[in-house]
Amino acid sequence: MLWLMTMGRRLNGVYAAFMLVAFMVGVAGALQAPTLSLFLSREVGAQPFWVGLFYTVNAIAGIVISLLLAKRSDSRGDRRRLIMFCCLMAVANALLFAFNRHYLTLVTCGVLLAALASTAMPQLFALAREYADSSAREVVMFSSVMRAQLSLAWVIGPPLAFMLALNYGFTVMFSIAAGIFALSLLLIALALPSVPRVEQAADVAVTGVSGWRDSNVRMLFVASVLMWTCNTMYIIDMPLWITSDLGLPERLAGLLMGTAAGLELPAMILAGYLVKRVGKRRMMVTAVAAGVLFYAGLILFHSREALLALQLFNAVFIGIVAGIGMLWFQDLMPGRAGAATTLFTNSISTGVILAGVIQGAVSQSAGHAQVYWVIAAISVLALAITARVKDI
Repeated sequence: MLWLMTMGRRLNGVYAAFMLVAFMVGVAGALQAPTLSLFLSREVGAQPFWVGLFYTVNAIAGIVISLLLAKRSDSRGDRRRLIMFCCLMAVANALLFAFNRHYLTLVTCGVLLAALASTAMPQLFALAREYADSSAREVVMFSSVMRAQLSLAWVIGPPLAFMLALNYGFTVMFSIAAGIFALSLLLIALALPSVPRVEQAADVAVTGVSGWRDSNVRMLFVASVLMWTCNTMYIIDMPLWITSDLGLPERLAGLLMGTAAGLELPAMILAGYLVKRVGKRRMMVTAVAAGVLFYAGLILFHSREALLALQLFNAVFIGIVAGIGMLWFQDLMPGRAGAATTLFTNSISTGVILAGVIQGAVSQSAGHAQVYWVIAAISVLALAITARVKDI
């Protein structure tokens, strides 16, 4: 309670604007992402292969575009204006999906607009980090609470997306997403600051330029890719596994995801509060260890109650990795907040690509149950690599 009162006193108008923008952009994204495969198959008439191809092309384009924009944003230009441009592209992308049903147009123009739009979030977190540093505020707690807004958005967004799409149609759903992006653009223009570039010391500048050459950055990137591969494989396979193999009701999949997302909120905030005492590496190792326990539990326990209880480990895993993991990248690459944040988000995109390939191959050849043995093995490897990254 005392911490909440202290946080309330510290929360100025700019901080509140950062929180609101993160939540609104998160909700708009959460309206589109969960229903995309349904939209492509039902509205566009794409076959499963072309649906999968769309996701792959979209992920690759997002990685390339975000890396190019991140490199530019760390060296010159106004990061706030870049975020506004990305939100404008998000509006255009949502309107394109609202009124277009031609696959070739969506996989070319749509993917390009989506790649530009997806850069808004890492750039927003980079701007927040720079503002917190320049105003001598609590960086870790601010970032953790801001990241919690995304989890809250994903608690609200997916159920709302399916309600709108199934009851009112995809045109209404995508149009509402476009409206939320437009409001976010207006709020960014009116409330978020432009943070001037800070001149780095010579030794810090060298570290920034050669960030990827640092073995700790490379190890953290590989570990992060493996973590998000595990998480995405679970998200893809779990609805199919619990219905076809375990004989549990389909609605349980939504309940499990919602439970995990809800538990992530306190996990993120608690991690932000404890990280100064515990350290980033120990916190991340604890998170990945919780992930190992979660995936091992999925192999051993299959009742409805057990699956719900295991979501606590899943929430600790994702809640801490999503918040502290990004800060660890930023600390390992001083002076390059944009590149560091983008490297973190690209580790997620790379994990999504790998997860789709691995999950599809394993489930097709060996069945859904074997997917979780593979996930557990990958999580153990991620734990071993994470433990080798230096603490900051």
